[in-house]
Order: sequence, then C-alpha cells, then structure tokens
Amino acid sequence: MNTVAVGFWGAFFGSAALMLAASLLAYLQTRHKVPLRAAQLAVVSALFTLAYLGGLPMPDGDAEKRVLAHIAAVSFALPILQLLAWLGLTRGPERRRLASMAVWGLAALVVLVGWMLSARQALMLSSLVIVLMGLVALPLAARSALLGDRLAWLAFAGMFFVDITLAGLSWIALEEVTAWPVHAVSAIAGTAFLATFSVAVWERYSYLLELRQVMAYGPAYDPVTRMRSHAETGQMVGAAFVAAGGEARPVGVIAVSIGNLYALEQLHGRGAANHALFVCASRLRRIVPGNVEMGRLGEDGFLLVTRDTDGPQRLVALARQVAQRLARPVSLSTSDPTAETSGRAGWVADVGVGVLAASAPATRPANAVTMARDMSRTAWSYGSRIAWFDRDRREIAELPLTDGRR
Repeated sequence: MNTVAVGFWGAFFGSAALMLAASLLAYLQTRHKVPLRAAQLAVVSALFTLAYLGGLPMPDGDAEKRVLAHIAAVSFALPILQLLAWLGLTRGPERRRLASMAVWGLAALVVLVGWMLSARQALMLSSLVIVLMGLVALPLAARSALLGDRLAWLAFAGMFFVDITLAGLSWIALEEVTAWPVHAVSAIAGTAFLATFSVAVWERYSYLLELRQVMAYGPAYDPVTRMRSHAETGQMVGAAFVAAGGEARPVGVIAVSIGNLYALEQLHGRGAANHALFVCASRLRRIVPGNVEMGRLGEDGFLLVTRDTDGPQRLVALARQVAQRLARPVSLSTSDPTAETSGRAGWVADVGVGVLAASAPATRPANAVTMARDMSRTAWSYGSRIAWFDRDRREIAELPLTDGRR
C-alpha cells in the first residue's frame, strides 16, 4: 500500500481508537448503554475496514473473498439498526424486534445467496446490497430532517459518508486497487462517518444524562425546562415592560398552559410529568426566535415575552407555531430513561395558548400576564387551542390556526 494511503488510514484507525476509548470511559463511569453502542460500532468499523484492506489473517484467493462477503453482509446490520434508532423508527420493543428480524434476515439471505455464486460474485453481491441499503436509508433520514429532526441531519451525513467508504473499500477488495486517491477518499469518508456518529451519540448521551437529573429532581432543578423559574419570570416580565427613555413600547405576551399534566402525574408518576415538561420546553426553544424571552409560568405553563412586535402578525404566527408544535405526540419515560427496559407511555399535550399585544406603561405587567394566562386556559375549549383579545370586538375570541379558517 502506498505510504500516503497508509497515512490516511492511520487517521481513520486513530479516530476509531479515540472513539472506543472515550466510549468505554463514559460507560465505566455511568453504565449507560448509549456509549457502549458507540464502542461497539467503533470496533466493528475498524475490524470491517481492516478485513477489506487485508490486515486480518485470512485464507488467500477465493476463500478470502467469500469471507469478506460474509463480513460485509453481517457487519452492516449494526449501522442500519443504529440509523433506524436515530430516526425514532424502532421505538418500543415490538418495533425493535421487527426491525432487528428484518435487517438480520436480509443479512442471512445475502449470505445464503452468496453460496450459490462464485466467491467474487458473492463479494460483489454483498457490496452491492450494503451500498444500496445505505442509499435507501438516505431518503428516510432526509425526510425526518426536513420535518425538523436535527439529529436526522447527522444520520443523513453519516450514511452519506458510509456509502462512500463502502464503495471505496469494495473497489479496493475486488480490484486490488493500490492508487492512493481511492484509499484517501475512502479513509476520509470513514473518518467523517466516525466523527458524525460521535456527535450524534454525544447529543443522545447528554440528553439522557440531563433527562435523568430532571426526572430525579423536578422543578427544584430547573433543567426541567432549562428556562427561568416561576419567580424569575416575574422579573423578566417587569423588565420587558420598562420603557426605554420613558417612552411606551408594545410588548407581546404569549402564555402557554398544559391542561393534562396533573392527570399524567397521577397516572404515571412525577417522573413522567417532568419528562413531559422537559420535552415541551425543548420544543419551545427550537421554534422561538432569539428576540423572545421565555420562562416558567406556574407548574403547568410557560410565558413568552417579546418587545420586538412589528404588528400582531408576527405574534400570531408564533402562537400558531407554538400550538401546533407542542400538540405533537410524544413517547414519555415512566422509569429511568437510561435503563435497558424503560417504561414508555404515549402522550399528547392538552395545550392552550393565550396571545396578548399589550402596551407599556399603560398596561401593568401583572395584569398582562394574568390576562394572557386566563386566555390560554380559555383556549382549552377552542378547536384551534389559541385565544386572543380581538380589539375590533373588544372581547376574547378564538384565533384560527390558519388565516383561511373562520
């Protein structure tokens, strides 16, 4: 192998070793299964690559190609199952079992068909199948990414890099390519895959760590929402209503109330209710613009305040987005979310949103908050789940989800 190619593959194996060491250290400290999966993938990726490069002791000739065909069919099942887990397609034991049976069944079928072909044809078949599986996975990841799943973009990038690596390694094994550019591209793509996967694992790992703390401590430790506590929200509202230079300025207030948190707590415990708050707050942070300040509002709600109100249209659009996003279904943990057999419960937030465009200093901050919160609870009885103060009719009315719905 060319010296330059050796250098590129050295970077790949160094990345795999670093990923393995970090994953094992995290697992030894916390006993979480997430870093253990990362360690497993690092080992499989390194061994798979080493086998295709001829670095493992194997028989020569056709026997080597047949062994490589089996390794390719079996090894690729792990990243495919991990991708499905990233995209949330294997939630629940039944889905997990069906996905595992389908993926491993396909791997077994490829191995079986390979024995009916020559060694070279078997290797070509396995290589073609794993590349095609990667290509099929790309639209699944892209669809989830376009729907707002940030982790899906990492899954998309990871599968893209995997496909490049697999195509390059297959070429190297089949044609015994020694040209260093082929090795370089394959090694760089493999290293990029490991880096992408490490970022995805860290996001998932840190999420579970924080979620475990949330479920253990509840509102006393307010990463439940990672927002201002209820007491500090009052100061946030007061500051928003302070006029710059004594001049009045409009203040947009959106109150969000969740009507079924108490019932959730009674049914599944405080941990599940904390998880629900955590998810709702995370969704809010992802959709709320940077010029909007957020805080807790009692035990079952949130308050959004903005001083940048260029007319009510922007405030109304934000309220509609909040109502639609928070009303999406979620699968909640009813026990330790990092445990091997964590209890799950499906839940949909009973959201009510109250929208108020107030003026400072004509409106007292406490009155604005109280009115917005009252409207949010009134909104529970509306189909759109959004209430606002209709200034034309001078009364609280339902705000449609779209301008065309009246």
